[in-house]
Order: sequence, then structure tokens, then C-alpha cells
Amino acid sequence: MKLKGYIGKILHVDLSKSKIHVENLNEEWARQFIGGSGLAAKFLYEMTNERTDPLGPENPLIFMTGPFTGTSVPLSGRHAVVSRSPLTGIFGESDVGGTWGANLKKAGFDGIIATGKSKNPIYLWVHDGKWEIRDASHLWGKDTYEIDPVLKAQTHEKAVVTTIGQAGENQVPMAAIMTDGKDGRAAGRCGMGAVMGSKNLKAIVTYGTDTVPVFDPESIARLPKEHGAQINKNAENFRKYGTSGGLSTFEAMGTLPLQNWKFVGRWEEGAEKINGFTMSETVLKGRYFCDSCVLGCGREVKIERGPYAGVDGAGPEYETLALLGSSCLIDNLEALCFANELCNRFGLDTMSTGGAIAFGMEAYEKGLIDREDTGGIELRWGNVEALIEMIRMIAQKKGLGEVLGKGVKRASEELGKNSIEFAMHIKGLELPAHDPRGYNAGAVGFATASRGGCHMAGLSHTFERVLKAPEIGIPEPLDRLKVEGKGILAAKTQNLMGMMDSLKLCKFILFGGITLTHIMKWYHNVTGREMTIDDFMKIGERIFNLKRLYNVRLGISRKDDTLPFRSLTFKRIGKGITPNLPPLGQMLSEYYEYRGWSEDGIPTPEKLKELGLVK
Repeated sequence: MKLKGYIGKILHVDLSKSKIHVENLNEEWARQFIGGSGLAAKFLYEMTNERTDPLGPENPLIFMTGPFTGTSVPLSGRHAVVSRSPLTGIFGESDVGGTWGANLKKAGFDGIIATGKSKNPIYLWVHDGKWEIRDASHLWGKDTYEIDPVLKAQTHEKAVVTTIGQAGENQVPMAAIMTDGKDGRAAGRCGMGAVMGSKNLKAIVTYGTDTVPVFDPESIARLPKEHGAQINKNAENFRKYGTSGGLSTFEAMGTLPLQNWKFVGRWEEGAEKINGFTMSETVLKGRYFCDSCVLGCGREVKIERGPYAGVDGAGPEYETLALLGSSCLIDNLEALCFANELCNRFGLDTMSTGGAIAFGMEAYEKGLIDREDTGGIELRWGNVEALIEMIRMIAQKKGLGEVLGKGVKRASEELGKNSIEFAMHIKGLELPAHDPRGYNAGAVGFATASRGGCHMAGLSHTFERVLKAPEIGIPEPLDRLKVEGKGILAAKTQNLMGMMDSLKLCKFILFGGITLTHIMKWYHNVTGREMTIDDFMKIGERIFNLKRLYNVRLGISRKDDTLPFRSLTFKRIGKGITPNLPPLGQMLSEYYEYRGWSEDGIPTPEKLKELGLVK
């Protein structure tokens, strides 16, 4: 390839026929959609249609790196997993850190696309330009922590494993794909683990020793030293306390999920018991670094005594502590570390799992389900044993666990009555742990995100609190409760994050003082391609519109760009909290106009032509 930063090869695996072939990467696609999430979206759009069954053999499971993956660009150790989601039925995307993606690039491939279904469980072994399909019957039924050392012993001691646990094998719609063993990196959202399980694909193991070609090797090699100190200084709390360092701050702001988003008042003591500061003083034993990371926000925890003794590995992130913890009114940090490890071992998205269990607790409280439905479990707020047992039941598709494992949208449809009023999801994906009532641009971003309830697609809410991007007209963080301009802010940040998801660059780098100007310079030094800021943002816009076009094909429109009933009608109050209900209709109209979409939320033919998505 003329463009540097790419290997130029995609591995296509037909599991039904046990055949593999290598496709040369389309350089024009790489220019138009970059890599990672954007390039994977292009493959998904071309390979599927509205009749594609998310759990059928024809649905591709796409693992894709970006041009930054495997280089020395700071915080670039990421890859995307994309498919039609079995949880939501629409565009499915999950982003994950760790070291697997870098090893795939160094093994000689930019991505892997798996289709079909193997007759028997198998795993893929990809290394130094070679590949093998191997039997995994002996691994089926084992959890993700168990099989990591087994597969290293069968392949290479430095190999990296990405795998499903029992939840993926059972095709639970909220199943995750886990990587890096006990370090517990998760491609968690949208049920990508269920797609993998539907193909009888237990794991993919990668190891590579090659070097990713870049345009200016000397400049790229200097980046960690040039920017490491700045990133660590500016994002010091991420380094010291991980993502959960902000938990008590969010509680004080009124944006932490409490009691399935219905709690009235403050939860200060509970938040303090489970936040990152408390973790650092109690169970924290070390930090985890993804490939090329200088920050190390990942938590490593260990519990040696008490009922949860034996926990040893990845610690819970903010989203996990909030959705398994505060949303269920559980303030026992050690229990939440255990619950997190259970989810990692089973291969479950902690965010959707927490959202589903909180929904179940409220249904129990309201008398819509009883102990006969729960199998004797007292599914009450704050009940640690109920949380842990329900995680097991979801992973094993047992009893009420099978219903909740379908996600709160389908669970509320099955439960009926008034449960829709407290089903906290957007387009079938459970909400992240940031209350849209606290951020108006965040509300628009959540409502319009391609995969459903997602804060990372635009990270819009952070530009209402701490971040700025003067190169694209955001010179300072905007008042989070202001209305005017929030649709425009959401669209701009979605375009920016679309590029970061495609380059494969961790978004936490923005908290480290890295700007769009830095990123564009790095892009040139990696690929050799010159680009203006307008060019950069236009590609991000193209990527976002392609995902929207995919969803429009499946029937998505303005009717789906909404928030949960509770988020639009129930004001949150408490000491120091400003009650707010997002005026979503007004902001959506501004958003659609800025994007060049119709009032129905459909990209216009003129906009699609402008972006090169139609001729």
C-alpha cells in the first residue's frame, strides 16, 4: 500500500467451510473510512442487509485495527469489534483496549472478518503471517480466565487471547468478548460475544514480531517521551485512581445512576465507599497499561480475606461500579470487585448487566415479579447476594436471568404492565452511567448514537464540563444545562470521536492535553497523508453518516432518537443538584439541521452525495 500505518491485508474466515483467504485492503476505503470502527462499518454495510440475522451464519463478526494500532502513538492500543447487534438488532460496535490488536497488526493483518458457523468449537491461531483453525472442544464451557493460560501453552507464551466465556457460548444478547486474560479488557457493548458464540468461535489468539510501517519512524518513536509527562500530569487522576476517581464528583453533580435512575436526594456515603480513592487505599495492587499507553488507568485488585477472597485481576471501572453498584444501591466495594470478576469470567457486559439487574430490582419492588419468578431470590435494592446470583443466572440463561439477559427493552416487553416507564435504554442498549438529565449535549449525543445508549460515540458531555476543542469551534467547555448550540456540539464531537475510533486512539488522551492538531500531525507522520482540519472532520462526518445509513436501512428514524421515559419526565433533585429535563425535540431539530438530515432524522441525498456515500 502507498499509505503507511497499514499492513494492507484482511483475513477472511469462512467457518462453515473451514476456509481462510487473504484480501488486500482497499486503499480507497482506507482513505475514506480510515480503519477501526469506520472501516469495519463499511465492511458491515456492504456485507449485510435488513434480512441479516444477528445470530445467523451470514452476519460477519469484524475485528479491525486502525493505522495507529501497533505503533508508538501514545494510547493507541485499541481495536474495534463490529457486527449487527443481537441485543439491539441495529449497528453493533464495541471498542476495546489491551494488546491483542497490536499483536494482530504485528502478525501481518489489519483485521479479521469471520462469517459462517463451525460444526464444532474452534479457535484461530494467527501469527507472523500465518493462520490455523484449531479444535476448541476442550475449551468449551470454560471461563475467560481459565482458557488464557491454556491457549498460551498451546501457541506461544507471549500470545494474546481474545475469547468468550459461557455467556457468549450461550448466546446471551449482552455477552462480551474479553481479551488479555485476567487483565480483563472487554469488548463489552452490543452483544458481540453472542455473535462469536453463534459461530462456535471460542477464541482468536494473536502473536506478531513484525514492525508496523510508518511514514516518519523517528518522529513516531519520539512521541511517548515527548508527550508522556504532559499526559500523565494533565490526566493524573486517571493514572492514580482510574476512571472511578470521578464517582463522588458525579454523585454531587447528580449524574451518577442511583436506584435505576429514580433515586431522590443524595448518596454521598455510598459513593465514597466505592469510589476510586477508596479502591486505591484498600484493594488496589497495581495498574494495567494497554499497548503504547503511558497512563495506565486500568486497575488491578486483589482480595485475600473475607467472603470475596480470591479476587485477583482486573478491577471494576467507573461504569461497572456505577451500574452494578450505585444503580442497584450496593456500596460494598469488595462485593463489586467480585461481581466484576464474575462478569469478566463469564464474558458479560457489566454495563448492560447492571442496567438489567437494576431494572429487575425495580420490577420486584413494584410487585411485577415475585420470588417465584426469581427462583427464590430476594431481588431487593442493596442485596449483594441477589446481584451475584443474578449475574450467574444471566450468563447461564436460567429463569429470570434469561429474560434479563435479553436486555431491558425486551425484558420490559415480556413483563408488560407499566415496566416501560423504568426500562432505561436507548434503541435497546442500556444507558451508560452518565445521566442525560445532567448534560443537554450529552442527551442529544445519547439519543442519536449509532449503537444506542452510548456516551463514547460523541463524549459530548465532557465538552460540557472539562474538555475543549478550539480547532473545531469549542474554545471552552459549554454550560451543561444551556440548550442553544447543544445539537451542534453533539454532532461535532460525534464526528471527532468517529475519527478517534477509526484511528484507534484512546479518548482519555484528550484529558491529557492532546489536541486535534497533535492528532493530525501524528496521522501525517504515520500514514504520510496530508490533511486539513476540515478534511479530518469531514471523514468523521462520513463515518457517522455511514453508520446512520446502515440503521436507516433497518428502520431507524427520529422516532428512535429519544431517551428513556424517566429521563424526559422525572426531575432529579437533591442538595446542590439543579433539576433539569432535556428539551430533546428542540435540540434534535438543531442537530438534524446542522447534519443536513431531514426532520425525520434521515440523511438527505444531497448530504450523502457531498460525503461520497452515494454517486
